[in-house]
Order: sequence, then C-alpha cells, then structure tokens
Amino acid sequence: MTDSPSPVRVLLVEDERSIREPLADYLADRGFSVSAAADASEARTLLGALGFDIAICDIMMPGEDGLSLARHIREAFDIPVILLTARTEEVDRVLGLELGADDYISKPFSPRELVARIAVILRRVARGGVATNVGGGGFAFDRWVLKPGERALIDQQGVSVALSSGEFELLEVLVRHPRQVMSRDRLLDLTGGDESEAFDRAIDNRISRLRKKLEIDPREPQVIKTVWGGGYMLAASVTRIDPS
Repeated sequence: MTDSPSPVRVLLVEDERSIREPLADYLADRGFSVSAAADASEARTLLGALGFDIAICDIMMPGEDGLSLARHIREAFDIPVILLTARTEEVDRVLGLELGADDYISKPFSPRELVARIAVILRRVARGGVATNVGGGGFAFDRWVLKPGERALIDQQGVSVALSSGEFELLEVLVRHPRQVMSRDRLLDLTGGDESEAFDRAIDNRISRLRKKLEIDPREPQVIKTVWGGGYMLAASVTRIDPS
C-alpha cells in the first residue's frame, strides 16, 4: 500500500470575505490544503508559521497591498505567486509580474480557471524539481553563472540573484540555445508558458525583468538582444561547467 500524496498547500490572501471564504471552500473541495488570510499582516504570520507550495494574493487590500506582499513572498520564501485583482490596465499586470509574480488573473474569474492556472504553475515547478536531481554543473555567460541543478543565478561575487520560476525557465532556455534567434512562440513552447499566459506580451515582460537583473544598462542590452521581427537572442558566449 502506497501513501497518498500530500495535498498542495495554498495561501489565499483576499480581504473580501465574500470572495475569500467561498474560494477557500472551493479549493479545499478539490483537494487543496488552504490557509486563508484577510490581509498582508495575517498572511505574513501564516508564512512564518506554515509551509506553502503556492500563494494567491489579491492586489487591492487595506494596509500593505498585494504587490508588496508578493515581492516579500518571492524574496523570502521562493514559492510561486498568483495575483488577483479587479484592475484591468496592462501597467498593473506588468508591475505585478516585474515584482516576481508567476501569473495574473483578473476579477471576476472562474474558480475552475484559477485551479487550472495553479496546476500549470505547479507542473512548471515540478519539472524544475526533476531537473535539480539530474546533476550539478551549470552555464557561465557574461558576468553570470546559471546553475539549473540549484535553480540559481550567481553573480561575480558569488551572490545568488532571485528569479521567479518563469524568469529562471526562460533564462535556462536562452543559455541552452546561445546566439540563436528564438521567437516568442518558441520560447513559450519551451517554457511551457502557453497554457497560462495572462496576456500576449508575457515573454516581453519576462525579458524586461531579466534584463534589469543581468544587464549593466537594461536600456542598452548586451546579453539578451531583441531581434526585430524575430524574437530574442542570448548574445553572450556560453561555457558549460561540468559537475565537480
């Protein structure tokens, strides 16, 4: 007899009780282990006491907003984050993703859609988890070393730079295909992102976030270059580092 898999642990942060409680019940009915918080302060307490596999955060909340909380979660706990909001402007979507969120869903939404988004993101994480068991080594390029086995980006001082799961997967694809023009569709296919993209410019926004972390001057990128009409290319040479 085999043990049943542990349920996915979800942190749900939503200040509107009329949304929070039914959504928590819906997720629990589908096998998730849900901890619900009414604001960022309560969420921080839960984060410090419990372990989670994914966080779902409303943006518009009293006190600390969901964008600030999402940044804290990505930096301190490195778990995927889905943002919920009634806002529809693209600038808010871009800001949320630039802060490290993995996905974005606008209210009103179908709970079934949210469950599907959760499943896609967790599959991405699982694929990354399998890769970490393959072996060590990495890829040296420009001033950086990417270590897939540790899911880490290391700078020249040996300091690890935080990447969201989407950013990491995109950068890994680029370093495995150096100096090759990669279309947006191809990048979506290779990162598994086509199933859950919140809007058409998802790859462009991830590239923008990566440039802010990789480039000396993100306005004049030298590592990841845009190929007009084609897509993007990692322009730096890449050296494979064998496992020690």
